[in-house]
Amino acid sequence: MKNARQLIGSAVISEGLKYIKKDPMRNISKLIEWAGEIVILEEHKGYLRSFKEIIAKPDSNWYKLTERFFNELSTNTKKKFLINYVVNSGMIGIPIKNKLQEKHDCNIPWAILIDPTSACNLKCTGCWAAEYEKTDSMSFETLDRVIQEGKDIGIYMYIYSGGEPLIRKNDLIKLAKRHSDCAFLAFTNATLVDEDFSGELGDIGNLGLAISIEGNEEETDSRRGHGTYGKIMRAMTLLQKEGVMFGFSTCYHKHNTDSVGSEEYIDKMIEKGCMFGWYFTYIPIGKNAVVDLMATPAQREYMFYSVRKARKKKPIFILDFWNDGYYVDGCIAGGKNYLHINANGDVEPCAFIHYSNVNINEVSLLEALKSPIFRQYRSHQPFNDNDLRPCPLLDNPEKLREMVHNAKARSTQPIDEESVEDLTSKTEEAAKRWAPVAEKLWGDLKNESKNPRQRDFCS
Repeated sequence: MKNARQLIGSAVISEGLKYIKKDPMRNISKLIEWAGEIVILEEHKGYLRSFKEIIAKPDSNWYKLTERFFNELSTNTKKKFLINYVVNSGMIGIPIKNKLQEKHDCNIPWAILIDPTSACNLKCTGCWAAEYEKTDSMSFETLDRVIQEGKDIGIYMYIYSGGEPLIRKNDLIKLAKRHSDCAFLAFTNATLVDEDFSGELGDIGNLGLAISIEGNEEETDSRRGHGTYGKIMRAMTLLQKEGVMFGFSTCYHKHNTDSVGSEEYIDKMIEKGCMFGWYFTYIPIGKNAVVDLMATPAQREYMFYSVRKARKKKPIFILDFWNDGYYVDGCIAGGKNYLHINANGDVEPCAFIHYSNVNINEVSLLEALKSPIFRQYRSHQPFNDNDLRPCPLLDNPEKLREMVHNAKARSTQPIDEESVEDLTSKTEEAAKRWAPVAEKLWGDLKNESKNPRQRDFCS
């Protein structure tokens, strides 16, 4: 049941969208004014002030992104994004989770990453999901329960991975309708997107897609299989036509970094309708991992500058989950901002850290957050004073070994049950090579601002 603030927030957004419909960019300041009436946290009030400054600058890329939001997305997508993501997940959910986090002395995340299935219709080189059994599938009832338990502790953001989650697309639509107060996003290879599914997404409004793509056609097909790029382009065309919220999800590695960090690549994604872009760096997980695919320190530095440059120029919201650690005080895993539940039900601190003490089929979500490996994350975060070295696997492998041993966590990879020693041995040298580069970059950020962690993301 919605609380009073949610009902008020929903009403404000709904009426506000009707009010500004004819000329949103001229009238949006009124919507911001109304939103200020339901904001609790000072941090969120600061966001509203920043957004008000953005819309006062018509030449800025953030103004143009806002304009794209109102002009390109379906009515229900705009409404659900503002109500579920901004109001429920942000203004309502964060204060609830913060209060319960203090009460239970454990991390409570902003988002849950969950795998409906481990099955996939592709076989991509270096994919961490390849280390799970392809027959694992989470029941609809368990997915539904996890979402409900999450809402009870203030979590309104749910992200699907896999495997290929769209193998379960009918269930994902059903869950989005049942939990219409939540925001959903699915990481997908997009090869199963068709006209009917795109239309449904545009209609329900609260399920978006993060489409995996490796760069141009040659780069994408070389890792994901011949013809995949063409299917992705077709899917983006269908989604753009229906006004669906979607973006690109790109793993940068040794052979594609120059391409995917270029202006041309980002411009192409904007042209195809992407509202956001998420970058991940390649992590060698599993016995068959291709260690040579890891990006070099110079390539990671290149992505640091490329993403920052794009954020100042391009009408798209872009994140690099490793190089942007200074906006979130380091690593976001272990329930700090998110956790991962695989299709077998194992509750893991991160999609790239396959160790656990508990299974969601045997415990509640809150009990899982109190398990030893999550306690270890809570007590050790941040893992480095330098936020450009946030990861306990890629940047501070000794920290991951310590936590896994202290927690007595088991490997959740049924194929090879990779030990934490074997896993971290593959990143040890990369961590050493990145450290001096990261120190220089961190020093530059400190020179730009006395506290880089408090800098405006949109600056």
